[in-house]
Parts: sequence; structure tokens; C-alpha cells
Amino acid sequence: MLIIDYFSGNKYDSISQFYFMKIDRLRLAQFGNLELLAKQVVEGFITGLHKSPFHGFSVEFAEHRLYNAGESTRHIDWKLFGRTEKMFTKKYEEETNLRCQIVIDSSSSMYFPKDALSKFEFSVYAAASLIELLKRQRDAVGLSLFNEKLELHSQAKSSMSHHRYLYSELEKRLRSYDEQSKKITNTVQLLHDIAELTHRRSLVVIFSDLFDDPSHLDELFQALNHLKHNKHEVVIFHVIDKKLEYNFELENRPYQLIDMETGERMKLQPAEVKEKYVEGVQNYFNEIKLRCANYRIDFMPADINEGYDQILLQYLLKRQKMF
Repeated sequence: MLIIDYFSGNKYDSISQFYFMKIDRLRLAQFGNLELLAKQVVEGFITGLHKSPFHGFSVEFAEHRLYNAGESTRHIDWKLFGRTEKMFTKKYEEETNLRCQIVIDSSSSMYFPKDALSKFEFSVYAAASLIELLKRQRDAVGLSLFNEKLELHSQAKSSMSHHRYLYSELEKRLRSYDEQSKKITNTVQLLHDIAELTHRRSLVVIFSDLFDDPSHLDELFQALNHLKHNKHEVVIFHVIDKKLEYNFELENRPYQLIDMETGERMKLQPAEVKEKYVEGVQNYFNEIKLRCANYRIDFMPADINEGYDQILLQYLLKRQKMF
């Protein structure tokens, strides 16, 4: 069923899609700015979380103690067990509150789709909600925005003025796609830069569609491993329009597709390429997911049609169970 918004002229495939795409803009208009919207979203998180999902990440090793039967095996020192055949757990003490660096891909492909909630808007709303949650926990948070260059990099801080600065920077970037100022992605080099610029032992949360040259996959994971080498914990939210970009669900009619980063144009009939496209895309992202598991990087699919608040809540609940 085709739904047409006569105020904007936008078209939606279902009532649920129309409702979701409209609700975020209406909520932002209602609350006036990102900070107020984030506060409202985080109130919903708080009701579902009984303790901080980030508690105890930023810690330093203090000493060993004997393992007691029934305890979690998470902190057993297996190397020491190999030498002594006795089980000891590592005891930690907090060094500081959590430091979190939020990293958002702001290349032109993130502004897809043009006539609805884009991947970039989705990422900004999710990032604002994370900032609010971290603010309530008195944790430090920084922000990095990258495309072909590092547009913004702020060190993690916990002051009220810093939080307002981050909201302001995110808010002023909530703009429509501009075909005249296309920006490509230089993910590999900029992740290396962010790894060096970010305080060691930080939680690095990346929002990106991960659309890059498949032949650069090894280089991408070298950059991600650089983050791990610097003792960062890494979480990737893979932001994508699953219906269009992953499943290629287009009407069976001629299309002219335009690369939002390069302007390259391609005419095609979806039915003729769908099978190979879907197979190629799924293989590419399955490989990324598998490598993330091998590198102990959290990989979270984030379909923009599902709602950023629900995807964030799912991740926070998952994380809470891990610690």
C-alpha cells in the first residue's frame, strides 16, 4: 500500500513506515532540540535498566584472589591456571569513570534515503541518546565525525558545557543531502587517526553504513585492530536501510541509481541484478560480522526502519547481561 504525505510529497510503502519516519521529526519539533529529545528517550531506557550497562569497564588490575565455586568464570586468569593448576580470578579497581568516544560516519552515503529518515539522522538521534545516558552516569563522552577527513574530534569530557557543545554540533549537522558538496569515505585512515587521538581504554562506539570497497576489508580491520591495540573496547552499529540497501526491495521497473558520494549513475532493471546484488552484499557484511567476532568487536545491525531507541535499548540490555 502506497502512503503519500501531502504536506511534504514524500511516499511511504506502509502505514508503519510512514508513522516511524514522521515520528522522529515530530518529536524533535515537539521537544525543540536534541538534548530534550534525548532526555525523553533515556527515560525509557532507565525503566528497562536496573544498573548501568557500562559499569566497571574503565578499570585497572589490582590483584589475584582464589576462585570460588559458583562465581562467573569471566575474570579467571587462565594463563596463571596453566602455570599453577589453580584457579584465580583477577580483582580490579576503578581507575576513573567510563570514557566513551562516539564516532559517526558523515559521508554522503549516510544521507540515504533523501526523502525519509536518513542513516545519518538515525545515527545522530542514537548518539544524542547515548550522550544523555552517559551524562546521567557522570561519564566522559567525546564525539568524532568523519568522511574524507576528520570533521570533528572532541576529547571525552563530563562537564555540562561540553555536553551542550556536543548536542549543538550534532544538531547543526541535521541537514538535507547536498548534491553539490558530496563527501566520500576515508574510513581506514580516519579510524587510525581516531585510535591515536582517543584516550586509551575508552569505549569507542561507531555508527557507519560500512559501505566501502570490499577489497579494502583487510585494511579496515587493521584500523579496527589499532583501536583494540590501544586498549579500546569497540562497538559498531551497522546503520543501514535493510529493505532497500540489503534486500534490494525495489519495484520491478527501470531505475537510475546515483552514487551519493561520487555522482556516478547507473540505469538498471532491479529484477535482472537483484539475486547477484543480494548475494554479494550479504556475503560482504557476513564477512564483516564474522571478523568482528574474531576481533572481539561488538557488531550490532541497526536497520533505520526499526527505530534507534529500540536498537539502542536492545544493545544496552545485552551489554548489561554480559557484565
